Amino acid sequence: MIEKYLRQSPLAHMGLGARSGDDTAKAEVRLAERPFFGFVNLRGPGADPAFLGAFKAASGYALPTEAGTSGGGGNTTALWLGPKEWAILDTRGDPDAGPRMADELRTALADFRVAVTDVSESRACIRISGPKARATLQKGCPLDLHPQAFRPGHCAHTRLAKATALIHLNGNDSAPEEAIFDVYTVRSFGEYVWLWLEDAGREYGVTARLS
Repeated sequence: MIEKYLRQSPLAHMGLGARSGDDTAKAEVRLAERPFFGFVNLRGPGADPAFLGAFKAASGYALPTEAGTSGGGGNTTALWLGPKEWAILDTRGDPDAGPRMADELRTALADFRVAVTDVSESRACIRISGPKARATLQKGCPLDLHPQAFRPGHCAHTRLAKATALIHLNGNDSAPEEAIFDVYTVRSFGEYVWLWLEDAGREYGVTARLS
């Protein structure tokens, strides 16, 4: 585990706090880095009711079993990645969330053949929101992001401007025109994806802020 005093978010070097961009009131695309989130990859027997029950007993919510959906409770969210794979997320900004979640899951699921891997330090998360967030993402993403096809809570692995990305439409958006997407990519592609989103949203007006 990395020493706490050495921790930096993937985009810390970009000085996002000073890159306000267009007038916030007029900008139709809002970008923010979500630093120091917990990201645990969980693999297990998704068809086993006992496994699903053990997870629910430990976490307080059920793992999503339908393709491309998410579920959660309290401060964590589970994203469906495959029939036997999930991403367990904690986006409160706690640098210790990933290791803690991984340890708790290993203990709770010790009776099952599972793989629990904390990959928090290897990922970047960019939140894109606003009336033109969908239109901006759609420029470089092959997914159908229309509100009727990609609804709150939906998630999917895809390509975004040639980078591998996991896109999650946060379930707390209040209106389709104000969608809130969290884009997870590997740390080394974080700056590239940010700059691409800035450029793709330029015609709509872009503002950057700290999460």
